[in-house]
Amino acid sequence: MSKLTDVPKRILIGRALRSDKLGETLLPKRIALPVFASDPLSSVAYAPGEVLLVLSIAGVSAYHFSPWIAVAVVVLMFTVVASYRQNVRAYPSGGGDYEVATTNLGPKAGLTVASALLVDYVLTVAVSISSGVENLGSAIPFVIEHKTFCAIGAIVLLTLMNLRGVKESGKLFAIPTYLFVAGVFVMILWGAFRGLVLGDTMHAPTSDYTIKPEHQGLAGFALIFLLLRAFSSGCAALTGVEAISNGVPAFRKPKSKNAATTLAAMGLLAVTMFCGIIGLAMATDVKMAENPARDLIHNGAPVGASFTQDPVISQVAAAVFGDGTFFFVLLAAATALVLFLAANTAYNGFPLLGSILAQDRYLPRQLHTRGDRLAFSNGIVLLAGAAILLVWIYGADSTRLIQLYIVGVFVSFTLSQTGMVRHWNRHLRTEKNPAVRRHMIRSRAINTFGAFFTGLVLVVVLATKFSHGAWVALLGMVIFFGTMTAIRKHYDRVAEEIAASDGPSDDTVRPSRVHSIVLVSKLHRPTLRALAYAKLVRSDQLEALSISVDPDETKALRTDWERRGIDIPLKILDSPYREVTRPVIDYVKSLRKDRPRDVISVYIPEYVVGHWYEHLLHNQSALRLKGRLLFTPGVMVTSVPYQLESSEAAKVRARRRANWNAPGAVRRGPVERRHHKESGHKPGHKPGNKETGDT
Repeated sequence: MSKLTDVPKRILIGRALRSDKLGETLLPKRIALPVFASDPLSSVAYAPGEVLLVLSIAGVSAYHFSPWIAVAVVVLMFTVVASYRQNVRAYPSGGGDYEVATTNLGPKAGLTVASALLVDYVLTVAVSISSGVENLGSAIPFVIEHKTFCAIGAIVLLTLMNLRGVKESGKLFAIPTYLFVAGVFVMILWGAFRGLVLGDTMHAPTSDYTIKPEHQGLAGFALIFLLLRAFSSGCAALTGVEAISNGVPAFRKPKSKNAATTLAAMGLLAVTMFCGIIGLAMATDVKMAENPARDLIHNGAPVGASFTQDPVISQVAAAVFGDGTFFFVLLAAATALVLFLAANTAYNGFPLLGSILAQDRYLPRQLHTRGDRLAFSNGIVLLAGAAILLVWIYGADSTRLIQLYIVGVFVSFTLSQTGMVRHWNRHLRTEKNPAVRRHMIRSRAINTFGAFFTGLVLVVVLATKFSHGAWVALLGMVIFFGTMTAIRKHYDRVAEEIAASDGPSDDTVRPSRVHSIVLVSKLHRPTLRALAYAKLVRSDQLEALSISVDPDETKALRTDWERRGIDIPLKILDSPYREVTRPVIDYVKSLRKDRPRDVISVYIPEYVVGHWYEHLLHNQSALRLKGRLLFTPGVMVTSVPYQLESSEAAKVRARRRANWNAPGAVRRGPVERRHHKESGHKPGHKPGNKETGDT
């Protein structure tokens, strides 16, 4: 990496970290909570609104069902959290749902879970960023006028923050996440105090509005279907719960215990905020409509297209704190910011899962390696690219994107919990300790209920959201499944093909003869060096090969060859169509055909230049020829380099770069004193070399 590109890279993502610094990037619980749980915590900003929007189809009278829907969501949340606490203890390696399903249900089930999670992570970024842009756009018109551009810009910014590393991004995200949680709890407590103790009557900005129902007097199956649809919309509060089970390796020790504690804290905070906002929405008489311009009535007339329908949390904050007050503005700002940061859950879950899938040969191996900052940089960039594509296709419209949501997460929930039931059954067959068996039976009961409940919700989600866009998410899962299956087949085929056999094989048998060919264009110093090297290497037959494109140049080459008395035979091939590559390939193939047990060794003289633009002027024929020869069996290609003067300047630049430190790469200060302190040596100990950080 040259200094020109290294400087901006270090400014953007910070100095490179050594592999042995990985332990320093592990997260304590207080940082892990906003890193892995920002998605479910922030979903309370829009999940209550989604419930009321669906219920508004039947009019205000259907709003009295919202507390029961909230209870169902709470039961589901606690079920999922309790189930995943068993997961992180049984499978702490970070494979999460994928590892559980693969181990207990088979590779196809594991790949199905992985496909569902990858799709859901991409949608998490797209939905969270789009929702944040729309919330911000209600205050800043420029943002809503260019919301696709702003959403893509936010994804790029979030990507750069995550490329700096999990721990650093966690510190950046902790403040707004905790500010949002604190703001919601203050709003709930102050609203409850005003209503229950002071007896104040609080009114939301839409409290005196009415809703024109699309379907009035729903009963029977139609009402049940509406309630199920509202419940499935409220289940958006559960998205991101699985990220903690995938991120167990990022926790400090004891990893499983800390992850389980973080899960419990996340579940308790999320359900409390969700129920509190639903309760205050009922108390302040909030009105929401899927088509507010037409269905929201004020003073006997529709509000019209100019009306902006604020989210439920904004309306409740206006009723509790007062519209435009300090706490109202503070909560609104924290809500908009945390919606942007909710995508961070996916930025931690997707790369970790991608790394595990790459290790299992279902994704390219580049996704398994960590970058300069010990984050899975390739996975982060891949996630950002997929989310940007989705935002661009859907125009950053969260209403359209959210219909694709939560299908994938409930597929993974259901298969994961089913896998955990089989996990406990397998262990119970061999476990004899009564105390351990009781613990296993309790865990199996939790996972059994979780599998049944999440499976039921999956059916509800598919039935109520399929025609509204969920089919796109299913299509994405099929594409991921097919792609990963094809990648695994490719890796398996290559591994089988290159595996070394136990006994003798064609690869271990020495070839009968080696036929060496030195390619010659002109008789100059690089050619003479290649000829000298080829003579040094043992060959049964050695010849020089030149392609005749210009008769005059060919004649001059032959004359010079004979004049110098070179003792290597020169073979000249005619090329009537002035090609260089094809005659060489045809000649090599003819040799292989005549003597299939021989090895053909081709020596190619090449210039070594010092500037990138010089590469455009030299070695192009050699590159094309090498590319073709690589596909010819039994042919070995050797490049014989000849260093031009400009390459010497390149070596000088390389030495300078080796001695140059990027900004922030060297820790300054009193070296000896710091060395004593950090290494634990006594003051009289002879100090070592100057520390240079991670350079």
